[in-house]
Amino acid sequence: MKVYISADMEGVAAVTAWSEVLGDGPDYEIAREQMILEVVAACEGALEAGASELWVQDAHDSGRNLVAERLPEQVRLVRGWAGDPQCMVQALDSTFSAVALVGYHCRAGLDGSPLAHTLEPDRVARIVINGVPASERTIHTLAAARLGVPVVFVSGDEAVCEEALGWDPETTTVAVSRGRGASTESLHPRVAVRRIRAGVEQALRRDPTTWRAEVPDHFEVEIHYHKHHDAYRAAHYPSARRLGPHAIGLSTGDYYEVLRLLLFVC
Repeated sequence: MKVYISADMEGVAAVTAWSEVLGDGPDYEIAREQMILEVVAACEGALEAGASELWVQDAHDSGRNLVAERLPEQVRLVRGWAGDPQCMVQALDSTFSAVALVGYHCRAGLDGSPLAHTLEPDRVARIVINGVPASERTIHTLAAARLGVPVVFVSGDEAVCEEALGWDPETTTVAVSRGRGASTESLHPRVAVRRIRAGVEQALRRDPTTWRAEVPDHFEVEIHYHKHHDAYRAAHYPSARRLGPHAIGLSTGDYYEVLRLLLFVC
């Protein structure tokens, strides 16, 4: 069983403010340590479930947050950003059995986290796919599904876990926190680590015939920007069209085209 783990930081236990997740922030090392512990726990759960090959992508900010020597020796670690349209699941292909998302967060426009956003928070107000507002979980679950690989586990804030269950009620989720205004209510970090380890193991022991990896036949994508000049510039992407002063749209039957659009205009 070949397993892929994509790890973000805004959705790890006890994270509340941007100063905790940006590399130059005064509290970064605390959140970084929790990210490492949660990823190690996910790796251990996957190995306990029988993973024979394990890939981890550091999918937060610089892509250089995880300390390689802290991870199990079976891990192949993806660090940094290649500029691949698959973004937070770079190097994922159809040879993988399953994907686990660790430390994910709710989408822009929700109040489930003080750090709610989708892709680039300074530019993008929201992304809508087929009429449904999309999170980073949505985008990368579809990227995996395009390859026939199911996302079987999600950890992060309560809102992103609820979204994952709406996509596939059989997804194993671990909600480590809940947003309330500019604050969070969080599990104790050690409790979160234990639940993530057990959750990944449970997810990967599930009957694989129940795993869901479906992709719609057609995509209507909207990207809404904070600033009108970002929308004007993005509208020059091939096949994109302006939807208004602050938004562009794209219609396609190929989800890879959606991923390529997001790479260049977000």
